[in-house]
Amino acid sequence: MSAQDSPHVPVLLAEVLAALDLQAGDLYVDATLGAGGYLRAARACGVAHAYGFDRDPDAIALNADLAAASDVTLIQRPFAELVAGLAELGVTAVDAIAFDIGVSSMQIDQAERGFSFQSDGPLDMRMSQAGISAADVINSADEAEIADILFHLGDERASRRIARAIVADRPFTRTSELAGLIRRVIGRGEPGKDPATRSFQALRIHVNDELGQLDAGLVAAERLLRPGGRLAVVSFHSAEDRRVKNFLRDRSGGAPAGSRHQPLAQPGAPPSFARPAKAVRASAAEIARNPRARSATLRSAVRSDAPAWTTAMTAGAMA
Repeated sequence: MSAQDSPHVPVLLAEVLAALDLQAGDLYVDATLGAGGYLRAARACGVAHAYGFDRDPDAIALNADLAAASDVTLIQRPFAELVAGLAELGVTAVDAIAFDIGVSSMQIDQAERGFSFQSDGPLDMRMSQAGISAADVINSADEAEIADILFHLGDERASRRIARAIVADRPFTRTSELAGLIRRVIGRGEPGKDPATRSFQALRIHVNDELGQLDAGLVAAERLLRPGGRLAVVSFHSAEDRRVKNFLRDRSGGAPAGSRHQPLAQPGAPPSFARPAKAVRASAAEIARNPRARSATLRSAVRSDAPAWTTAMTAGAMA
């Protein structure tokens, strides 16, 4: 299947394009290539060159037609490495960057990738298809660590009971095994939501260090965007959105005053972004066409002419 045949639908596409305000001759970076929806739309705006990043080799292969285009460069690297990946190509500044955070519908729909509890597959969840898998975590971490992962990354109130049951019943190798155990522990759960939803989300975020990647990706975007450059970030999880919101708040000079308990990360630094635009969410019509859009939030801002901050992240952004 090619990306053009993929069922993946880019969320908030018109709104993202409006925030990016792409012009002929711009250099554009799609930090989360996926099926290429944003990048294809950016090309239609007449950008001079588009760079697509994705750590999933399947995403790079899926967009083979884009890779063959003279005005596109695809890069198999995580977006935390935007600066290094572009530097290797001699690019140190760009005009617009877009992020679409989280797992893609393509990854969820492939049972063999192990992201979904709705179909049986290996307990994997690795976006890069390398490194420690979800099975490695579940089968080797101690009970307290598993409980912390489920609680802090999935807001799972039954995290301790689930962790206790996992340790008692492991090893696990299949998604159906883990999902079945969680359903037995929780019981009926919330109406309309599978009891395994929160735990699977938490494991995926942990395995792929998604919050750490987001922190690093935002800092990389700050370094790469030239004055007047535009940043657009679509997130689907409250912890992700909070990080984006706090990063843009702090970098635009809106951080709360520091205290002796939580001093400012870089006191006196001029704002590296103009005050961010109001958060945008999908319309009822888009949600009806694409249910994935229901939890999407778009945040955007324009780069100022001040230098990038020297600190990695502020305390507020990491909260």
